[in-house]
Amino acid sequence: MSTSTAPLTVVLGQPPVERPRFRPDIEGLRAVAVLAVLAFHAAVPGLAGGFVGVDVFFVVSGYLITGLLRSESLATGKVRLAEFYSRRARRLLPSAAVVLAVVAVLGALLTAPLRRADLERDVLASALSVANWRFIAEQTDYLAAGRDPSALLHFWSLAVEEQFYLLWAPLLALAARWAWKRRTLLGLTVLLGAGSFWLSLHWSAGAYLSTPTRAWQFAAGAVIALLPVRRLPRVARELLGLGGLAAVLAAVLVFDARTPYPGHAALVPTLGTAAIILAGEQHLVGRALALGAPRAIGRLSYNLYLWHWPVLVLAEAQWGALHWGVKAALTAAAALPALAALHWLEQPLRRSRVLGEIPRRGLSLGLTAVVMPVVLALVVGSGTIRMLGPATPPDPAGLPPGARDGRSLLAAAPPANAPTVPNPVQARQDFPPDGACEVDPADTTSPPCRFGAGDDRIVLLGDSHAGQWFSAVLGIAAQHRLSVEELVKQGCPLPELTVVNPQLGRTYHECDTWRANALARLKAGPKPKLILVSALNRYTSDRAALLHGWEQTLAPLRESGVPIVYLQDTPIPGRDVPACVSGHPDTTSACDFPRSEALWADPLAEEITAGRFPGVRTIGVNQVLCPGDGRTCPAVLEHVLLYRDDSHLTNAAAVVLTARLDQLLVEAGVFGSGWTTLLHDGFDGPAGSRPDPANWQYDLGTCYPGCPAAQWGTGEIETMTDSTANVRLDGRGSLEIVPTRDAAGRWSSGRIESRRADFSAPAGGVLRVEAELALPAVNGPAAAGYWPAFWALGGKLRDGYTGWPGVGELDVLESVGGRGVFGTMHCGSTPGGPCKEPSGLGSGEQSCPDCWGAFHTWTVEVDRTAAPERVRWLRDGREYFAVTSDQVDPAAWDQAVHHGIFLVLNLAIGGNLPAAYGSSPTPATEPGHPMKISSVTVSTRS
Repeated sequence: MSTSTAPLTVVLGQPPVERPRFRPDIEGLRAVAVLAVLAFHAAVPGLAGGFVGVDVFFVVSGYLITGLLRSESLATGKVRLAEFYSRRARRLLPSAAVVLAVVAVLGALLTAPLRRADLERDVLASALSVANWRFIAEQTDYLAAGRDPSALLHFWSLAVEEQFYLLWAPLLALAARWAWKRRTLLGLTVLLGAGSFWLSLHWSAGAYLSTPTRAWQFAAGAVIALLPVRRLPRVARELLGLGGLAAVLAAVLVFDARTPYPGHAALVPTLGTAAIILAGEQHLVGRALALGAPRAIGRLSYNLYLWHWPVLVLAEAQWGALHWGVKAALTAAAALPALAALHWLEQPLRRSRVLGEIPRRGLSLGLTAVVMPVVLALVVGSGTIRMLGPATPPDPAGLPPGARDGRSLLAAAPPANAPTVPNPVQARQDFPPDGACEVDPADTTSPPCRFGAGDDRIVLLGDSHAGQWFSAVLGIAAQHRLSVEELVKQGCPLPELTVVNPQLGRTYHECDTWRANALARLKAGPKPKLILVSALNRYTSDRAALLHGWEQTLAPLRESGVPIVYLQDTPIPGRDVPACVSGHPDTTSACDFPRSEALWADPLAEEITAGRFPGVRTIGVNQVLCPGDGRTCPAVLEHVLLYRDDSHLTNAAAVVLTARLDQLLVEAGVFGSGWTTLLHDGFDGPAGSRPDPANWQYDLGTCYPGCPAAQWGTGEIETMTDSTANVRLDGRGSLEIVPTRDAAGRWSSGRIESRRADFSAPAGGVLRVEAELALPAVNGPAAAGYWPAFWALGGKLRDGYTGWPGVGELDVLESVGGRGVFGTMHCGSTPGGPCKEPSGLGSGEQSCPDCWGAFHTWTVEVDRTAAPERVRWLRDGREYFAVTSDQVDPAAWDQAVHHGIFLVLNLAIGGNLPAAYGSSPTPATEPGHPMKISSVTVSTRS
């Protein structure tokens, strides 16, 4: 892929020649290199080591470029860098620019938008000759794994060559200026090559693609060009030629993806190529390589190399995975644009006298060839990024609540026109918010990663398939007053198995060390409340080896006596799901993937179920993530994009699954019986029926008996009734409270209270009041005056319905006019007082864009387990507001918090709060939009 001239033999002290002789055998050797690469990329059976063709190119380039520059320095006493770079630019850059431009345009037409944005960045990096470093960054980033291959991945080797030209030519120019002897330059080349080879053995991550770890192969060619050898004896030439070709072909036939590379294995094709070059032309292999057919392919090699890979990748982007025979045919077809580029672009520009007579013309041409694809990539890429929408992951607090049980993902079906959350570009970045706690492949210990305020803890242990559950486990821990300790390592099997890490490119010794350190930390530290383990279920298909590995890991954990729960692995799509969804925004089912490939047998889960691992329980969510018995699993379920890549859940999906995971752990008996349920109503019953009278009573009219405060004391305009037109079950597990308006414009609605008024937190314990509910699905002018609420009042209020606010009031949730939500505590006296009445101590309006129409879990807890005591407000298990006893006068706190309460569910129309927010009812206010409550639960923990 470089110039086609080079010296054959040079003897110290011999007069230099002006130009090195042409080597037709080296032109034929290029054919061997490119055919090997093409066969490898086409997945031709038996030629899995064809990637070594790149090594052949590197050695040839090192030889030719060094010979050319050295000959020039011997002939003229200097190296004309401008002329050298002008020749390189004329030959290499225009052909590359055309390929980059075509890929940028076709990529915009044939690839999914998200993949298109990646591709335009690849175009930019390739045009600037830094593609290898871009791909190194992706290859060594475990969290960026699972994406489709780039149509410009092969430009990594071109970038390495161009970086070699950029550094090696000035070095030889300095050598000429300082009149270095051949021995000095040879010694320096050997020294640099040795250092590069050493680095390739010790820097595993990125060694395949980096210039420093590939420089020794260029140096191998350079050494041959600098060796002061005469013409070798015929026998030596034949042996070198045959042995060298045998080494290259053996590497092509024997090496495969499991071969550690480059490393020691790269010596085989590198030294083999060097031997062929050293043998010269006059030997059997040299004469064979100099025949017409190999030379024709060799002349075409650069353009064929440029064109074949984009043809394959863009074809698979359009039609999916292809058979190797089809790939081979497409590779052969790539010869057509390659021939066109050779005859109509490369050769005319290379032979142009106009461009060649003044170096700056060739350099200007090269600069143009760089700028053109850069501009094109920036234009197409920026347009694509704007089209994809926001890239910041969604706020977990704004996600719809997940169902605790059943076969549905969400607690309530989303609207048919609901957007996909997260969108594809957000999904790419939707990682667990655990910082550096999911440690990189090179790390052997985890930092002290503890989240939450609980003294006791849940340990999350495993690989990235355990780490994907971080947010869910953190939410569960918060609900149970626990903290979370995360011990997670990327790509590291928790069972004791020996694996190769693709980021490091070798056996994953760091994993074994990390695993031992993690187990030792757990053994030495205080016992946790729970150890939750999870891991990718695909490190091996050897059932016996997998179970033995699990036994080795679980044995010391089981000895601790701590409950252990194995969370089964989630489905593996095996494709870049966000990229696919970005290309099918309206038909996301096109991105569903085969069930048979996504769900593998789980030997550990089977053995746990059979009772062969006492003390270990197993749970799983795959009946939701891949529901039914169909042939496919969904990529998007109930408008939730489930996967951030080809195997990991989005953080949004994990958050939505929090309630279900909590329920599974509760059913597994992990959290014991610390909570006592005082009230639970799931509102089951026939459509149109009344709520259970054993649990609920109605408030009627416009005030409590005796009317101590007209209009319920808050200025509402509706009349509360016990009609099923206003309060009824919907027959699908929810209670509806519906505002209605008659022909005269009079509003009616519903307000119910719990019959029990003695719900209270035990001394030293916790009271939890919780409801899963959706605010009315209405907004804008139609929602003006709507005031839905779920709240609690001090039980003493029922004794004559006087004494507010001293008896206390906890507003779990209220909202007005389709706006945000509030949580508030009232106490003491009014106006003013310790709770700043009549406003109370409140959260202020909290944004919740989907609360009006979507189910969420709303909770208020009175926590008397520590000083100061605390009342906290939570949405979907996440605390967003709290009031502590040291903020309130002790007597007022005692009256408001330490006595029984009753619950209130109502939907008011109009009143002081809507008016304060400019949302009083108008003729445009629409009746008939219900607040839906799927459950109400009151529980205590001593």
